[in-house]
Amino acid sequence: MRRFLLPLLLALTALTAVPASGSSSGPVVLHREGRFLADAQGRVVTLHGVNAVWKRAPYVPPATPSGFTAKDADWIAARGFNVVRMGVIFAGVMPRRGVIDHAYLDRVYAEAKLLTDRRIWVLLDFHQDLYSEQFSGEGFPAWAVDDDGLPTPVDAGFPGNYFQPSTSRAFDNFYANNDGLADLYAQAWAAVAKRFATTSYVLGYDLMNEPWPGTQTATCAQPAGCPAFDRLDLQPVYAKALSAIRRVDAVHLVWIEPQVLFNDGSQTGLDLRGSNIGLSFHQYCTSAGLTHSSGGKATPECGPQGALVFGNASSAAQANGWATLMTEFGASDDLGDISRVTTSADKALTGWVYWHYKEWADPTTESQDSGGQGLFADDTDLRTAKKAKLALLEQPYVRAWAGTPGSTHLTAAALVATWTGSARRGLTEVWVPRSWASRGYGVRLTGGTVVSKPNAQVLLVKANGPATLTVSTR
Repeated sequence: MRRFLLPLLLALTALTAVPASGSSSGPVVLHREGRFLADAQGRVVTLHGVNAVWKRAPYVPPATPSGFTAKDADWIAARGFNVVRMGVIFAGVMPRRGVIDHAYLDRVYAEAKLLTDRRIWVLLDFHQDLYSEQFSGEGFPAWAVDDDGLPTPVDAGFPGNYFQPSTSRAFDNFYANNDGLADLYAQAWAAVAKRFATTSYVLGYDLMNEPWPGTQTATCAQPAGCPAFDRLDLQPVYAKALSAIRRVDAVHLVWIEPQVLFNDGSQTGLDLRGSNIGLSFHQYCTSAGLTHSSGGKATPECGPQGALVFGNASSAAQANGWATLMTEFGASDDLGDISRVTTSADKALTGWVYWHYKEWADPTTESQDSGGQGLFADDTDLRTAKKAKLALLEQPYVRAWAGTPGSTHLTAAALVATWTGSARRGLTEVWVPRSWASRGYGVRLTGGTVVSKPNAQVLLVKANGPATLTVSTR
């Protein structure tokens, strides 16, 4: 999780009832169709969910009320969320050089199974911030820190330590594969992929959270980004990991993230190709993070910046044949900013994953000035959900489009969706939150037929040809 890095530099983003791709001989998976995700019937799948990343040892949340249990998985499913981006920490996978900790992978698998058993998609994320705990972050194990002995003059915390000579050099040496670091990173990914290769409802593997360009960061702080870094430094690391994963898992999606300033509006020069690759990107308002102001009406520049990020993601996906998913946004109680980003994602027909499910004493998230990143006032008590924030996230949406999506628009009182239906692909599914279903909701439909019961939480529509659906609360 990271916010407002660009200004600092200049001063110095389960379908519970939906079957998906897979058969009796293989896991249930999603695949890429254009920039969309699709299930076995060819229905375009929209994902709404939350991040769940435990950044400190033992690198998985404890099975306690303050951590993550079956009750948490039930809570997530009941709110209509169908994806969780789950942290997997390199330091946990390979705590000693070349040695895989299979007991750790068992704990990761047990956490994931709570979700996959409920048909919630799990995106496994090699999360890092500030490279390692040595720089007050998390991610890489101590043995993988090669900073050439450069100093960290003052511990500036997060995100300030990104600008330390030592931190940047550690990234440089990793990208250069000094002492085989990138090879070992790929080996760790292969171990994770082997553990999950036959597991259903795994969305895939997010290869690296928010890659920092090291000493080349200044070259990335421009609209065109830093294509030399992308193709000569970052892409080879991704190619190694992709190749290692594909040797043990040929079916699950692999997700790549651009260098971190992409999330502030610079472009990516990555051109990694493959049949099942997704672009994982984030969207935070740079100026709002810098000024600790609202990301909504108080900072109107957030809208254009966000539009630039979504536009760059769409262009890169179209050029390279990638699916897209906004895997981070939010990280605060700023309701204006949350609404801005979810509305933008709807317009872009892009799924989203909110940061973060719980606070979890996160050492590298700047959320406290905005009132907290999590969904609960008390992590130990699921009854303390922040109602106003949850109301923005627990929203009606089309979870599976049987046909070609056209548009979707949400207001406080109605969801309007258009698409070109294809009856051979099955039924279009719309999630309706419990608050709407309990008091009854209205349906207006042209070009199709509603086949579900009145006020069902999963609204089912059969359509063949142009269709327009309006779901309105009472």
